[in-house]
Amino acid sequence: MTVVKSPLSDSDREITGNALQSALVDLLDLSLLAKQAHWNLIGPRFRSIHLQLDEVVTTARTYSDTVAERAAAIGVNPDGRAATVAKTSGLPDFPSGWVRDTDVVEALVEAFAAAIGRMRERIEATEKPDPVTQDLFIGLTAEMEKQYWMFQAENQS
Repeated sequence: MTVVKSPLSDSDREITGNALQSALVDLLDLSLLAKQAHWNLIGPRFRSIHLQLDEVVTTARTYSDTVAERAAAIGVNPDGRAATVAKTSGLPDFPSGWVRDTDVVEALVEAFAAAIGRMRERIEATEKPDPVTQDLFIGLTAEMEKQYWMFQAENQS
């Protein structure tokens, strides 16, 4: 059932809706992964990485809301339920237990690499069907790439 009349054709709405849904799931998973890292981080760089992880959580949560609202605006109901995130996220798993600062940084680098690769696919997929959503994805990807760069720089000696 479509409650909201979409400005897009059915075909364009389906392509865009799928891209938005998968982006939503990845963003929610990224926020959970970063919070898990935030709570279980140990090591000499605890404080700086702990604070940096809060930035990741804030960015992921802010953009997940924007993505979900864009989906609703085009008549697609967003699904951010835990079971949906667990089943459909494209991000790598994060280890359980205490995690050393260098390993946390490496896990975030891997997570950002996966998320950015998937976002760039969504950018390409939405170019024709919905340039508005594509623009949202471009801005989000720029922010993710900035965080990706910062985490990569953390483990360089």
